Amino acid sequence: MRTRRLGSNGPQISVIGFGAWEAGGDAEAWGANESDDAVIRAIRAGLDAGIDWIDTAEVYGDGESERLVGRAVAGRRDQVQIASKVAPTDEGSGFRPEQVLAACDRSLQRMAVDVIDLYQLHWPDPTGVPIEDTWGAMVQLQDDGKIRFLGVSNFDRELIQRCEAIRHVDSLQQEFSMLALQDRELIAWCGEVGTGVVSYGPLGFGLLTGKISRAQATAISDWRRSEEGPFTDEKLDRDLAIVDGLRLIGGGLGIAMAQLALAWNVAQPGVTSAIAGSRDPDHARDNAAAGELELDRDTLSAIEAVLAG
Repeated sequence: MRTRRLGSNGPQISVIGFGAWEAGGDAEAWGANESDDAVIRAIRAGLDAGIDWIDTAEVYGDGESERLVGRAVAGRRDQVQIASKVAPTDEGSGFRPEQVLAACDRSLQRMAVDVIDLYQLHWPDPTGVPIEDTWGAMVQLQDDGKIRFLGVSNFDRELIQRCEAIRHVDSLQQEFSMLALQDRELIAWCGEVGTGVVSYGPLGFGLLTGKISRAQATAISDWRRSEEGPFTDEKLDRDLAIVDGLRLIGGGLGIAMAQLALAWNVAQPGVTSAIAGSRDPDHARDNAAAGELELDRDTLSAIEAVLAG
């Protein structure tokens, strides 16, 4: 597994990270739940295959994801880096300074760890708490030794720059895949200013595995079929055509579609690591194997041609 430094000041991390959103056991978000033991086996399979960092959050399964991550890394904490996130109200603890400080303590307790390697603001606060106040609390947590590095998620350039004026933003976590290119310029800019990028949704929430047909996609009853989700009828028309084109490229290389999507993701300017989640040990191992793939220039050009339509 290849590793890269997260931004200009961050740690070395594997180019594939384990995403623990699904591990939270949220049936509304991801359908039928797996047992806790099955989820832990999937996480450990990814770690055994070379992944060395896990991304979770307080809102994933209302803290259940963090608890499972803590159990999965018990006995091997020094080999694994953990990233977690605090969210604004109403879904999360809130972005007022005292709320951020308390949220971090609760996450530490749920995971049974002494420090969080990367602590992130999950999305911009809609309630109007000044980002400078919130980021100041993040700085205090770092100064107190409770977190090692500071990150944001779903932020735009302006918000990142406002945080940067107070203390360096080590990372941005942003949706990015061959089916979600809207933040390509922002991600490249982050690479230029020393902010690492960890991409979420690199598999198009399942479509880029090549294993979901249109009929299967439209039958899904979770958040992906909502008005704001990635599996609306209009989006499926476009995205499944792209998937068909990519399937030919992956087949020519003799690699799985998911591995092609992940290898492409980490080859993009600004991207440090791609977050791939699964509740299946075999899928976790397959995702990890993508971290050893490097696509050549001709393959990357062929993919761009497919994406351009």
